[in-house]
Amino acid sequence: MEHKLVDGIKVVLSDAEIAQRKAEEDAWKAGAFDRAIAGLRQKRNSLLASSDWTVLSDSPLSQEEKTAWLEYRQDLRDITEGVTTEAKVKAVVFPEKP
Repeated sequence: MEHKLVDGIKVVLSDAEIAQRKAEEDAWKAGAFDRAIAGLRQKRNSLLASSDWTVLSDSPLSQEEKTAWLEYRQDLRDITEGVTTEAKVKAVVFPEKP
């Protein structure tokens, strides 16, 4: 039996309350991938934004350095390809900055 506390007193949940709790738990679990991929994209976007200066025309980098940064940035853009489960999101390894 599932319980809840009401004013410090243990009360048995009704069937309707149990069903509601299960529906809420199922909805939370169903959204796990969406939350995980959103977090991955947020980190990726932050890394891209922090490296924008490397691809500007007046960047002080050599052509070789710019190429390395371009490859890094492309790796970041590609990081979500094939990521279709929460486990795959957790397994993502971000590329190293040049």
